[in-house]
Amino acid sequence: MKDFAQHHPSRPSPRMPRVAVLEDDADLRDDILVPGLRDYGFDITGAGTAAELYRHMLRQPFDMVVLDIGLPDEDGLSVVRHLRELSDLGIVMLTGQRTREDRIKALGDGADAFLAKPADVEVLAATLHSLSRRLQGRNTSAPTASSSPAPKPQGSWRLDTDGWCLVSPSGVVVALTVPERSVLHILVSRAGTPVGREALIAGLTEDVYDFDPHRLDMVIHRLRRKISEQTGESVPLVTARGAGYLFVTDSPH
Repeated sequence: MKDFAQHHPSRPSPRMPRVAVLEDDADLRDDILVPGLRDYGFDITGAGTAAELYRHMLRQPFDMVVLDIGLPDEDGLSVVRHLRELSDLGIVMLTGQRTREDRIKALGDGADAFLAKPADVEVLAATLHSLSRRLQGRNTSAPTASSSPAPKPQGSWRLDTDGWCLVSPSGVVVALTVPERSVLHILVSRAGTPVGREALIAGLTEDVYDFDPHRLDMVIHRLRRKISEQTGESVPLVTARGAGYLFVTDSPH
């Protein structure tokens, strides 16, 4: 059976945000953070030491860095200062037992976000996607006097960051995995119109005849639960009895 997590033909393939993960715990880095963040649409490179991170940065540019404070060869706070002096990339810090003063110092030295261990990959992915949106805003030229920025849609659900995030009417960001992104792209592109199960399955696999339909049910179930738990808002993904599923973009009044 082909793995639908690697197949999403209904979406174009924009460049994924490049993220370096600096974590000296090899099990956490290689078994949890790196593969987990890849599932949420990031191009991930792992590093175990500050020196290894710097070598990676000489070979390729990164958009964001996730790093631990406690490192074997250089203090994480020193790494933050060094990175901020060199670039304006996004910096998310992970830490275990550190003081409140450390957190304040890290943010003061240039970190964009600070998360506590144990790292929840879904929370980390949402943080990185949110940070990616802010970074894109930094790089956008200011509007001239003769132009005005397009108003952001209010009161509706929408996909953002190349479809890797679902944004609720109140602005809550829900990070999506590869299969969740594929399903939502199809549903949102046909918002207000029921989409049959066959069409959704075709977006998840190259071989619809070698695909367990219950896996689609699992994706839908997880999506509904995640949207409800993270946003606290009415879930826009509804079942159209006998016709498949329906995505409702407008929030109920």
